[in-house]
Amino acid sequence: MNRPFGVMLSAMVTPFREDGSQDLDGAQVLATHLVDNLRHDGLVVNGTTGENSTKTDAEDAALVRAVVEAVGDRATVIAGVGTNDTAHSISSAQLAVAAGADALMASSPYYNRPPQAGLIAHFTAIADSTDLPLMTYDIPRRTGVAIETETLVRLAEHPRIIANKDAKGDLEASQWVMARTDLAWYSGEDSLNLALLALGAAGMVSVVGHLVGDRLHDMADALWGGELQTAQALNTAMLPVYTGIFRTQGVILTKAALAIQGLPAGPVRLPLVNATEAEIVQLRADLAAGGVRGF
Repeated sequence: MNRPFGVMLSAMVTPFREDGSQDLDGAQVLATHLVDNLRHDGLVVNGTTGENSTKTDAEDAALVRAVVEAVGDRATVIAGVGTNDTAHSISSAQLAVAAGADALMASSPYYNRPPQAGLIAHFTAIADSTDLPLMTYDIPRRTGVAIETETLVRLAEHPRIIANKDAKGDLEASQWVMARTDLAWYSGEDSLNLALLALGAAGMVSVVGHLVGDRLHDMADALWGGELQTAQALNTAMLPVYTGIFRTQGVILTKAALAIQGLPAGPVRLPLVNATEAEIVQLRADLAAGGVRGF
């Protein structure tokens, strides 16, 4: 199977200090923990879960450099460069190259809602701007426009567009693209990880992987090893984690969970707000029910 970035990746949160500044030392500690303790093959930094829309280009580049330095060749570092301005995305991509990223990820432009021809032009321009491989990111509930099947088929013809992160929630469409292209397919919706893996996905770009990345990797290994019941049991055991982390924005509760575990995370930046005491009580119950260590 085509797995250019491995199996288990997380859309990594960006640790901040209490004053709101970016915590690069904390990011290195967290990245090392995910790779060395939770079986991560790769990390996506400066994505949505990394609060990229509230960060500066300089902060983004500094984070890529710090994470690359921390994990070295033990994991692939993918830099999120998705914006709603193609020229800005190209600039971000070039900064990521200079900072040492191994690959790029770009979502559909948000808010503009371009037609499919605009999506093709946008992703192609980013892919043409560097020599790094590019993962497209299809998440229409955030961007307002889906990457349609025929568009993904066209994009797959580009030699550097090699993967797609699928958070569309349309399993029929996913199957058609996987059947018609060589794109490496990565689940971007934790509740559908097992389903997409069973349909042919290469791996996961997860949020709950911050807490159960090793168990997600075990689930994939079991499925591909012919142990379907084991994979199903692992997935069922993690259902409270999927639900718990996404009761509100995933980054909010992921940061709360990491803080409870004593790992670097810090606050979120406005317009997001930190988890309330009531949300943390519920989170503790959810994660305990899901067997997460430390809860």
